[in-house]
Amino acid sequence: MTKSSRPLVALIMGQICLHSCMAGVRVAAPLMALREGHSAWTVGVLLSLFAGAPVLLSLQAGRLADRHGYHRPVHLAVGLTVVGGVLAIASTWLVAWQFPLLCIAASLCGVGTNFGLIAIQRSAGRLAKGDRVALTRIFSWLGLAPALSNVVGPVLAGTLIDLTGFRGAFIALALLPLATLWWSPQVPVEAPSTHANTRGKRAAWELFALPGMQRLLLVNFLMSSSWDLHSFVVPVLGHERGFSASAIGLILGAFAAAVAGVRLIIPFLSHRLREHQVLVGAMLLTTLVFSIYPWVHAPWLMATCAAVLGLALGAVNPMIMTTLHHLTPSDRHGEAIALRSMTINSSSALMPLLFGAAGAAIGASTLFWVMGAAVGAGSWQARQVGRAAKSEANA
Repeated sequence: MTKSSRPLVALIMGQICLHSCMAGVRVAAPLMALREGHSAWTVGVLLSLFAGAPVLLSLQAGRLADRHGYHRPVHLAVGLTVVGGVLAIASTWLVAWQFPLLCIAASLCGVGTNFGLIAIQRSAGRLAKGDRVALTRIFSWLGLAPALSNVVGPVLAGTLIDLTGFRGAFIALALLPLATLWWSPQVPVEAPSTHANTRGKRAAWELFALPGMQRLLLVNFLMSSSWDLHSFVVPVLGHERGFSASAIGLILGAFAAAVAGVRLIIPFLSHRLREHQVLVGAMLLTTLVFSIYPWVHAPWLMATCAAVLGLALGAVNPMIMTTLHHLTPSDRHGEAIALRSMTINSSSALMPLLFGAAGAAIGASTLFWVMGAAVGAGSWQARQVGRAAKSEANA
């Protein structure tokens, strides 16, 4: 391992350890709530807290990262996530307070993971030292962390629930974030910034006025919503068409494998790629897949569509992060990443509820067509983002 690669590996491993805890608790907590007889609606509320709570504190997380760099925000992130895990453990004893404890645990795990994510992404951008190709390559490697975490956390939780029960699963998950601290010495320490202390609380919203920022966040929201829609509708369609659980899992697995695969490929092609071209291509490809998805009925054909969609959506994150760093002053990257985090978490918290209501009214298949039309129209905004980023680079 070269000296220059060690900080990136530490950032990736640190995010995996944090995110795996949250992803595992996000699987185990609803299962325990359902086992105790809670309704599907209350479980939906529990799940929404993992994404909803971070929306309220994202800007504070961004400012903290801009002010102190990596280490202090990540120590806070580990503390919040571990406390969330401990409360989940406590809920296995305090049955009378079980659901409130799980709700607080969900909020703390969500907020802690988000604090860590913002600090990690900001520090990763610093490693590129302003080089566009290096930015794309770094964010592609870093994008593997959530993909791996969404495998490690749920698999660990499910396996330990079967072997030891919910308490054993929560104990193991609560210990995971501590490994982030073991990796943290590999990340360079930054001197505290004086600029962050002089800005008012309203200053973060001034980032919306930067050329291309509103368009970039709109593109980010559309693609994040597309991801949420696919995760929501595929099990519904699979159930309607009589697919087995393993067939539905295969479709979603093909999507996840394609996401990871494209992020492995991008670092080797980053010198040939232009961010706005990839964004436009990904949005048009998503529109095409959504337009034909409802007509596909065989599980293997749906898995093929899912894989193509995974290639499109998996390529988006590195390009958005690279463009975000081009559009934003270097001392405000944390706040800019926080704004992006707010759009993603807002989508994850609100869109499944909207999809559920709309799906009941117009049908699950129609949701694909509606979202496809929105993404296709939004591709024009991605073109405009490219022009804004080019103007900013030439300024």
